[in-house]
Order: sequence, then structure tokens, then C-alpha cells
Amino acid sequence: MPTYVYEVLDKTGKPTGRTFEIVQSIKAEALTKDPETGEPVRRAIVAPNLGLAMSANKSRLSNKNLAKLGLTKYERKGKGYMERVAGEGGPRSIGGE
Repeated sequence: MPTYVYEVLDKTGKPTGRTFEIVQSIKAEALTKDPETGEPVRRAIVAPNLGLAMSANKSRLSNKNLAKLGLTKYERKGKGYMERVAGEGGPRSIGGE
């Protein structure tokens, strides 16, 4: 079930800056009152938490996986100097003095 964020509203319907989270079924109606205090609330629009997707992307972009796919990756090791950290193609380092 998703976690929703709600904003607490003042008597005129403006946000007070206070929020709370609640786990609800996706089919459940949005709350209109805080279950604890009875104050008016509205569901806030927030960016979704994509933590799991980010973890999967990190493993896909690991040096070992990139090398296995035949790609080359360079990382900055100093000002104007990059060193190959994955793959076999290309020079060992780029730049430098």
C-alpha cells in the first residue's frame, strides 16, 4: 500500500506547514480531517520515492557490469586527468601533464 503525505490546513484552507504521512489503500478516499486532531487536511503532491529503482540502476552501472558489456568507463582522478576504471578499450588514462 502506498504512503500518502497530507498537509494540515488552517481555518481558511491555507497550509500551515505541518504534514504527516499515512499508509492507505490506493482505492481509499483521500482524508479530509487529521485522524488524531480532527483538523482539516488535504493530500499533498510529492515526488515518489524511487529508492529501489535507484539501487537497481547502480548495479547496472557498476564497473564490473560495464566491462562485461564491452563498455569503457573513465573517472576523474585529478584536474584534467581521467583514468580508465572499467573495460579494456581505449587508453589507460586521458589528459594529465
